[in-house]
Amino acid sequence: MTQEMVIVLDFGGQYNQLVARRVRECNVYCEIYSYKTPIEKIKEMNPKGIILTGGPNSCYEEDSPTYSKELFELGIPVLGLCYGAQLMHHILGGKVERAEVREYGKTEVLVDTGSQIFHNVLPSTICWMSHFDYISKLAPGFVVTAKTANCPVAAAENIEKGLYSIQFHPEVLHTQEGTKMLYNFVRGVCGCIGDWKMDSFVEQSIQAIREKVGDGKVLCALSGGVDSSVAAVLLAKAVGDQLTCVFVDHGLLRKNEGDEVEAVFGEKGNYNLNFIRVNAQQRFYEKLAGVTEPEKKRKIIGEEFIRVFEEEAKKIGAVDFLVQGTIYPDVVESGLGGESAVIKSHHNVGGLPDYVDFKEIIEPLRNLFKDEVRKAGLELGLPEYLVFRQPFPGPGLGIRIIGDVTEEKVRIVQDADAIYREEIAKAGLDKEINQYFAALTNMRSVGVMGDERTYDYAIALRAVKTIDFMTAEAAEIPFEVLNKVMNRIINEVRGVNRVLYDVSSKPPGTIEFE
Repeated sequence: MTQEMVIVLDFGGQYNQLVARRVRECNVYCEIYSYKTPIEKIKEMNPKGIILTGGPNSCYEEDSPTYSKELFELGIPVLGLCYGAQLMHHILGGKVERAEVREYGKTEVLVDTGSQIFHNVLPSTICWMSHFDYISKLAPGFVVTAKTANCPVAAAENIEKGLYSIQFHPEVLHTQEGTKMLYNFVRGVCGCIGDWKMDSFVEQSIQAIREKVGDGKVLCALSGGVDSSVAAVLLAKAVGDQLTCVFVDHGLLRKNEGDEVEAVFGEKGNYNLNFIRVNAQQRFYEKLAGVTEPEKKRKIIGEEFIRVFEEEAKKIGAVDFLVQGTIYPDVVESGLGGESAVIKSHHNVGGLPDYVDFKEIIEPLRNLFKDEVRKAGLELGLPEYLVFRQPFPGPGLGIRIIGDVTEEKVRIVQDADAIYREEIAKAGLDKEINQYFAALTNMRSVGVMGDERTYDYAIALRAVKTIDFMTAEAAEIPFEVLNKVMNRIINEVRGVNRVLYDVSSKPPGTIEFE
């Protein structure tokens, strides 16, 4: 890709993906890199701007993440956020100290609307603060552009050198005009024209895939989810009948989903794909027998996926490329895209085995966030019902079952999930809630059914509202709907005598229940 780019240097903040996502909302391409990235590599990338993220450390401590002063002397605009703001002043001759009063949460911030960063921002605006330390002395050449009742330097800038620091988090939705501030930086200060658009991405991707593949054969890992479906259709448009799509039914799909996927992409579907279905349910159950740790489950499922694909490739003949629907959050959460800790290894990224018997793995969506994948799908002509279907993890119900995985547990969670999704749709809530599903806890408890004692499992219901899937809040489902779901699950699903509703947000939880 040849479009202009802004890079995010990650200092371990929890919102690193969110920063990149907000920049892309401004139609500017953005990637996340570790603060350990050498200055020579940054020069080679020739970014239009650099953003430093927040982080959990104090920049004045000896072992805290830092960067060389040269970063601020490249002539490239730099925006420091929270820890990144403090680090900028610390490196350039200012002073950062522990604050007497910690600021956390929604805070009124008074801004200088004459600053380019705060162009068209209200003089008094609500922002999200989260800091123990504060900038007690500005670095030379900086002037204050925002303050709060407890923070004398909520923002500062050195216009001459193109350096900007913001103590709060403009990337989170709680900062009411945060996206406007980031837009002012990338489109105003950095001078980006905004050439990151899905139509050009799709066109460029198809051309790049054709050049890479040549006359080679391609095998696509098709799960039927949004990501792999978009990847499959993108490849089909690029290389036509050189593509074979293999759908592995690992026995961990939602109820009837295997048949639904085959109906869409198989011989009776509309996409003219070379479609192969592999029923490997027992094979996966055997591999997962007795395994309780979710990260280990992900690794096992990921490796077994690859082994199945290798076997199918040998049946087809020489296959040069494997295609997967990896997306950018998969990469970052697997610890490969920045400095943040590994949240979970996605089966098609961190879950891959060391040895893979293909010439190369093609991941055409690797740099896209989920909503960008959906836009690409619409651009490719996929129907809305497929593009906006409920997200489903590659490891499937294997990570929605707490504890060991058995065929009986899969049946329980499949039946409960089907009832839950059906009732959410009946209540007209399916368009309001971004993701919802049932999970099987590892908790068994005493109950009474038909005057008899039971000792059965508890089902946990999960439903969240989110824009970017980086942060999420539990959806407020009407009690009468939850009550109906509870009654149906307990009456219709054998092995369940209790239903719970998870109200955890992300963070600290994840959207998935594992």
